[in-house]
Amino acid sequence: MEEPKRREKKHEAADLPRVELTAIDLQWMHVLSEGWASPLGGFMRESEFLQTLHFNSLRLDDGSVVNMSVPIVLAIDDEQKARIGESTRVALFNSDGNPVAMLSDIEIYKHPKEERIARTWGTTAPGLPYVDEAITNAGNWLIGGDLEVLEPVKYNDGLDRFRLSPAELRKELEKRNADAVFAFQLRNPVHNGHALLMTDTRRRLLEMGYKNPILLLHPLGGFTKADDVPLDWRMKQHEKVLEDGVLDPETTVVSIFPSPMHYAGPTEVQWHAKARINAGANFYIVGRDPAGMGHPVEKRDLYDADHGKKVLSMAPGLERLNILPFRVAAYDKTQGKMAFFDPSRPQDFLFISGTKMRTLAKNNENPPDGFMCPGGWKVLVDYYESLTPAGNGRLPEVVPV
Repeated sequence: MEEPKRREKKHEAADLPRVELTAIDLQWMHVLSEGWASPLGGFMRESEFLQTLHFNSLRLDDGSVVNMSVPIVLAIDDEQKARIGESTRVALFNSDGNPVAMLSDIEIYKHPKEERIARTWGTTAPGLPYVDEAITNAGNWLIGGDLEVLEPVKYNDGLDRFRLSPAELRKELEKRNADAVFAFQLRNPVHNGHALLMTDTRRRLLEMGYKNPILLLHPLGGFTKADDVPLDWRMKQHEKVLEDGVLDPETTVVSIFPSPMHYAGPTEVQWHAKARINAGANFYIVGRDPAGMGHPVEKRDLYDADHGKKVLSMAPGLERLNILPFRVAAYDKTQGKMAFFDPSRPQDFLFISGTKMRTLAKNNENPPDGFMCPGGWKVLVDYYESLTPAGNGRLPEVVPV
């Protein structure tokens, strides 16, 4: 949008009823504005919301079905609803009081929180991170409509160069002459087990006859739970993985996926896969318990570790994406490196969970040689040192503007 047109639109927005966006709302606006959720053109109206909750998909006007497994909705409270009145348009404002978008042809409908939570997570147990952050205290109404963003979302955190839109990613992949694109979704530092999955995928694709498979290393950049490593530190760690040659920079594109994280297991992993189709991926790596977490109340995983890859293999609307399930990678003590787990000799393998990895880093202890590249491990240790009283303290959350 040209600057004179943008100024005109902002003046127009100033006269409309206003809805103030939370940080997570802004992340979803970013997702919608760049086409990650295409063909969705704005925050969901009720028909789209109900299809998502009950069918994990949307039926288009031509009868075709596209996958959509998580609601992308905007909540408002009673006061905001009253202010909107009979207006068919609203302006969306960020926390600094600036208009960032408009919604037109709006529809306001009830926010069935319990049903939304139960159907998305399969439980209403207390302590679900996204629920606590974005749903419990949200308004009792949802507002949907066609989204018009007034200017591109920027975070000004030094990482915007990594935030490539689907169109920009497709252009970059075309420039690299990729004849296959395999995406890897992650929200944690890359250890050598992850690298094994990625390099072995490329080997398999070459064996299938592809000439130049390109890896889309695509860390999640939106909301994450409090004990996950923040995005800026993860990106430093990923860069070290490339510098140390664990992954080949020539055959790897590193970009940030702007979506918030639900931790909704087999339901959410469909969203992660669907979004990568829009970025040009035709293969998707899925490992153990994708998008999963520990049960918030009981001492067990919230989801079956194998259900994510099983659901992806038969999810409606994902037929164009080839799902590549993998065996579990663990530390092979006999080889001194990460390897695929061999159930015939379980005593030779050491499983280093994310919790165990974080504990080692917090205590400035080293993992076994071959678990993670030294440069990447140092970034992780430096992060936890920054949280101590003698360090710099946790970096503030970045709010997009």
